[in-house]
Amino acid sequence: MLKKEQNELVTRTNKGTPMGELFRRYWLPALLSEELPEPDCAPVRLQLLGERLITFRDSSGTLGAIDEFCAHRGVSLWFGRNEEGGIRCPYHGWKYDTQGRCIDIPSEPAESKLCDRIQLSAYPLIERGGVIWIYMGAAEYQPPLPEWEFATVPAEQSFMSKRLQECNWLQALEGGIDSSHVSFLHSGGLKHDPLFKGSKGNEYNLGDLRPHFEVAETDGGLLIGARRKAEPGSVYWRITPWVMPNFMMVPPRADHPVHGHFWVPIDDENCWAWSFDYHPTRALKESEVQAMKDGAGIHCKYVPGTYIPLANKSNDYLMDRARQKSGELYSGVESIAIQDSSLQESMGPIQDRSKETLTSTDRGIVQARRRLIAAATALAETGAPPPGMEATLQHIRSVALVSPESAPFPAVAEDALQSAPGKPHATV
Repeated sequence: MLKKEQNELVTRTNKGTPMGELFRRYWLPALLSEELPEPDCAPVRLQLLGERLITFRDSSGTLGAIDEFCAHRGVSLWFGRNEEGGIRCPYHGWKYDTQGRCIDIPSEPAESKLCDRIQLSAYPLIERGGVIWIYMGAAEYQPPLPEWEFATVPAEQSFMSKRLQECNWLQALEGGIDSSHVSFLHSGGLKHDPLFKGSKGNEYNLGDLRPHFEVAETDGGLLIGARRKAEPGSVYWRITPWVMPNFMMVPPRADHPVHGHFWVPIDDENCWAWSFDYHPTRALKESEVQAMKDGAGIHCKYVPGTYIPLANKSNDYLMDRARQKSGELYSGVESIAIQDSSLQESMGPIQDRSKETLTSTDRGIVQARRRLIAAATALAETGAPPPGMEATLQHIRSVALVSPESAPFPAVAEDALQSAPGKPHATV
C-alpha cells in the first residue's frame, strides 16, 4: 500500500505538481486525427493535465493548441471563427495564430502595438499514426517524436480509439498492467469476443488461476511477466511491457491484432483511455476493423456524437445480472473495455491506496508505483531527466509464448520483445 502523501504525489498531475511536470516531458496522445479533419474545420476543446486548451487546424493545415480563453475578456475560443490563418474570438474579433500570438485586434488604431504584447500559452502538436500528439513541457526538453510501432506501420494495419474514463489515471494504468484479473473478469471475452477467441493461450489463462509473476526493470519502465502452467514440462508466459509514464501493451492472442493503451490525465479525477490495435505484418481485416468500431476487444460503443462510453456510470454500465448469474458475463458487464472501467471507476475518483491489501500478483503494480514516484521526485528535486525518453525504448512489443519450465525470465523472450518492420510477433 501507499502512504497518503505518496498517493497524493503519484495521482496529482496539474501544472507544478511533481507528477504533472513528469507527464509534461513526454509526447502524449491528445486528439484523434478525425477530430481536426481539415483546414479551417471547427476547433476542439482539449483539457489535459488540468489545463484547458483549444485546438484547431488553420488554413494551411498547421495544428495549434493554445489557451482556451481570449486574453481580452476571457471568452472561450471554442466559439471562435477558424478562418484565414487563425482563430478569431467572436466577441470583439481578437485573432490568434497556432502559436498563441495575437495577430489582429480590429478595434485598435492601426498604429497600436497591443498585438505585440499579447501571447497565449501554446503547445506543439504533431500528427502520427492517426493521432495528434502534444508536448506540454519546456521547449529545451522536447523529446524525439513518437516511434511506437502502432503509429509507424502503414495506416491499414492500425486502429486507434479513445474513451472517457471517470477516475484518476493511475487506477486505470494499474488495471492495465494487472494480468491476473483476465482469468476472472474477462473470462467470457476469452471465449466469445471476436478479437480474443480461438487462442490456445486462452485455455492456459482459464486453466491456471494462480499465475506466478516476475518483474524486470528496463531503462524505460518494466517488463511484467505472468507465468501459467501449460503442457507438462512447459509454461505459458504473458509478458506486458510498461513504458514510462503511461504506455502498456497487452500480450497477443493467436493471429489477432496486438493491442495496448495510454492513459492520459484530463484532471485528477478523469482521464482519456486510448486504445490501439495493430498487426505488425498484415493489414487489418474488414471484419476486425468493424468489430473494433462495434466495441469489441478493448474498444467500446459510444454515446452518439461523443467519446463517452454508451455503458457508463450513469446507467450502471448496463449491468445484466441474469448474464452474470449464468456465467456468460463474469461481472454482468459487457465489453472488455467497460468491464475494466466499471471496476476501476467503482474505486472512486482517486483510490485510497493506504487501505488496500496487495498480494504477490501485484508485483508489477508495486514496482510501477516505485518507478513513478522515484522519477517524479528526482525530476522535482534534482532535475534528473525522466526515464523512457529515448525513441529506441518505444521499439517494444508484448509477448505470449510457451517455453520450457527452466527458461529464465525475461531472457526467454529477449528477441521477441523487440519490434522491427515486418517481423512477426510472438503469440500463442
